[in-house]
Amino acid sequence: MLPLESKALISNSLGPRLLKVVGLADFPSAVLPYERMALDLRGAPAGLIGGEMLDLPWGGIVQSPDAPRDRERPYVEILGDQRVAKSGDVIELDPLRQRVASRYRRGDNGNVLFATERCNSYCVMCSQPPRQVQDDWRVGQLMDLIDLIDSDEPSLAISGGEPTLLGEGLVDVVERCASVLPGTHLHILSNGRLLDGSTLHSRFEGIHPNLSWGIPLYGDHYGLHDYVVQSEGAFAQTLRGLYALEAAKQRIEIRVVLVRPTFERLPQIARYIQRNLPFVEHVALMGIEPIGFAKAHYADVWADPADFGDQLAAAVAMFDSSGIGVSLYNLPLCTIDRSLWPYAAQSISTWKNDYLPACASCSVKSKCGGFFSWVTPAWTSRAVAPVKENETCPAH
Repeated sequence: MLPLESKALISNSLGPRLLKVVGLADFPSAVLPYERMALDLRGAPAGLIGGEMLDLPWGGIVQSPDAPRDRERPYVEILGDQRVAKSGDVIELDPLRQRVASRYRRGDNGNVLFATERCNSYCVMCSQPPRQVQDDWRVGQLMDLIDLIDSDEPSLAISGGEPTLLGEGLVDVVERCASVLPGTHLHILSNGRLLDGSTLHSRFEGIHPNLSWGIPLYGDHYGLHDYVVQSEGAFAQTLRGLYALEAAKQRIEIRVVLVRPTFERLPQIARYIQRNLPFVEHVALMGIEPIGFAKAHYADVWADPADFGDQLAAAVAMFDSSGIGVSLYNLPLCTIDRSLWPYAAQSISTWKNDYLPACASCSVKSKCGGFFSWVTPAWTSRAVAPVKENETCPAH
């Protein structure tokens, strides 16, 4: 698993800031002001870089721990795993705690603009348990971060917590993305509840050329959905939010996390979406991430995909027949029927993606989404086993 942060020695001249890491190969094409960049000297031959270049007003100079330290310059020495920062990444310096954190990874498939720790739901399997803190300051930080992200970044998610709790702040973030990253697919992960009965949804109409929303739905009736999100009235609010987004001409994905009670009614949920939300563009059926609240509610939420193959196949067939796109996330290939393999996506973010020892000899490992790095035997399907060479993936 790739590290999110590392201990570091940070020059006393540096304050908290976000910096774009720029290697020697990338430096000639860099377009940011020196003050927004950290020159990466790790691995550079001694004496290659002259004093004139080092004296430029860099936001920071990343160097190896064994390199001579010049206290007159804004050095940053990463003491832990060096992979926390590479050329093209964006790092956050925390001089007070003497730590460096990764905020954007070039080439990663799971870069997220983290909007807030707050949420108005309390989902039984939440992987990011909410905290009721005042963190509207994140809007300004996100604006700074967006300016440092590669202009050709294919996709970004905006997540939390619940991003719509930022209100107009979320609109500001999306507008900045439209200005700086117009070619980047922006996907807002929201429960949709605050779009009910407000005008916030209308602020997103035409705001970004490649914007979509991921909204969870965990049941075909209020009792099931409200139980999963642990909030009375959430089902009705989410539905009204979905219709509000459709009225604002937004692209919508429905996300269904496959907790046990939802898995048990998956065909009924698929039929409900087909009949009542025909404007939905895509549905993601998602295996549980075994972290956060899910660990405390194991007995209530864990469902082995091997026990629900019929429900999964029926739901996929229903979406296919109605022209709604469908994908399977976080479900290893060996745990689902081979007819469903074409729908299985490599969805787990690179930094938290891993494989089990049983995967070593699997012939389809390169096509499989693998496992969350923190998976344990209790969260592992009994169907996990290496696939033999002659068992190929069928055409979709």
